[in-house]
Amino acid sequence: MMKRVFLAAAVVVSLFFYGGCTLVKVYIREEPQPLEERRVAGEGRDKVLVLDISGVITSRDEKPQLTESRPVGMLARIKEELDKARLDRSVKAVVLRINSPGGTVTASDTLYNEVIRFKKETGVKVIAHIMDVGTSGAYYAALAADQIIAQPTSVTGSIGVVMFRIDATGLMQKIGIEATEIASGERKGMGSPFKKLSPEEERIFRGLINSMYNRFIAVVSEGRGVSVEKVKAIADGRIYTSQEARDLGLIDRIGYLEDSISAAKKMAGLDEASVVVYYRPGEFRPNVYAMNLINIDVGLFSPGVHFLYLWAP
Repeated sequence: MMKRVFLAAAVVVSLFFYGGCTLVKVYIREEPQPLEERRVAGEGRDKVLVLDISGVITSRDEKPQLTESRPVGMLARIKEELDKARLDRSVKAVVLRINSPGGTVTASDTLYNEVIRFKKETGVKVIAHIMDVGTSGAYYAALAADQIIAQPTSVTGSIGVVMFRIDATGLMQKIGIEATEIASGERKGMGSPFKKLSPEEERIFRGLINSMYNRFIAVVSEGRGVSVEKVKAIADGRIYTSQEARDLGLIDRIGYLEDSISAAKKMAGLDEASVVVYYRPGEFRPNVYAMNLINIDVGLFSPGVHFLYLWAP
């Protein structure tokens, strides 16, 4: 990688001295390469695809370093992987390997919808497997699967919505800074960190949160086949162990990743299958446990208002 950087720099310097006033555009950073497939276990023509949902669920693209290739954001990557699987009739089942505390409301709902649409269009069975954490928006996404299996030591649940907002008014008074707001309407600047929330503004935000919470409840109710009242009784935002989640009907089974792969094969009616993953050239994916590093999107905690299906103690 560094050789390419030095080469690009050398080209720029050479053209500067010998090319007169020619304007040259040089791309130091590589563009993302198309996905490739790698078999990591099993054998046979039929395939079980393992797809990662790791880190905070967001629609943002990750920020690259100067010399790195431009990373593809989580939603874009999963959409690309599902589209690739759509075109491969050998893919008979998908295992969603989840290790995520959740994320933004819209990204979590979009991910859920993408998996639902993939199932409807292909008829492919999907198993959600929760590793360390599969809470809030990640659990929301798991509800799109035909079956949810969690590790014995997994943490799941945290059904609910949270809104983070920074109030900087006290700090501003201490350092003698005053913010002036000029807006087209009384509520246009609602949620600004530079002024306190009024009771009416808090009521409006509470209404939005309740609407998003009710949607979450409805998705759990439909996905797990239980009444809304039963879901509300356990959906106070708390997290659950795998055994507690199993007893409450939030997951189907407790097991390891190999158990989820076996369940996927059984649901697809397969005696044997190749277990495959998608990767980009340069990524190291030696076996079924290799996954992308967890991303923490600090932008979710930046000043402003953010509605989240997220467990972030």
